[in-house]
Order: sequence, then C-alpha cells, then structure tokens
Amino acid sequence: QVQLVESGGGLVQAGDSLRLSCAASGRTFSSYAMGWFRQAPGKEREFVATISRSGGSTYYTNSVKGRFTISRDNAKNTVYLQMNSLKPEDTAVYYCAASRSRIGVLPSDPPAYDYWGQGTQVTVSS
Repeated sequence: QVQLVESGGGLVQAGDSLRLSCAASGRTFSSYAMGWFRQAPGKEREFVATISRSGGSTYYTNSVKGRFTISRDNAKNTVYLQMNSLKPEDTAVYYCAASRSRIGVLPSDPPAYDYWGQGTQVTVSS
C-alpha cells in the first residue's frame, strides 16, 4: 500500500529545466523499483525512466536519454526526475509509479507497476 504524490511540473520554455519529485508514503519505499511515465494529449502512456531499489541501476527511453536523470533518496521516500534541455514534445502529464517486480528487473511496461501517482503537468513552449 503506497501513495505517490508528484510535484514540480509547470510551464517552461524550450531549453529550460525542471525537476519533478515524487513523495511516497509507507515504510517500504526501498522495496520498490520506481518509474516515470508520461502521457501527451491523444497518445498512449509512455515509459520515460526507471530506477532500481537501491538506485544503482537506471534505464531510459531513447527520446530522453542524455537529457533526463532519474534518482531516488530512500531516506526521504522520494524519487526525482531531472529534466534538462526540455523540448515541446516533452509536454505531457508525468506520472510516477512503484513496481514490485522481481529484484534485478527494471520494468518499462505499465502493467508491471502497482501504484501510481496523480500526475503533474509539464508544458514546454517553443
């Protein structure tokens, strides 16, 4: 039973940076792999990034690799998404999610995630 709350979204110009945060409730945050997804208008929910339980491994979708960085602070029950060099095509509602996938697996598919936040809007203007 995990509750996730995203924050940090907003309206920015192309080339700007944003850092999204996702605060988790509960005492077992470190037992979950964490991920970020996004959904743009008229499109399906898209995988963005995931991070292992200890934070030692990460995986990104190609379109954000080199620009976005996922990290976590298990002492604070928080996962972050640092977004640099933002583009208009990054505009979407961003969701964080927690997965009980087996250790050693970094899932990129939504069905592998058990808990989801409410989402935070990121809008990038040109």
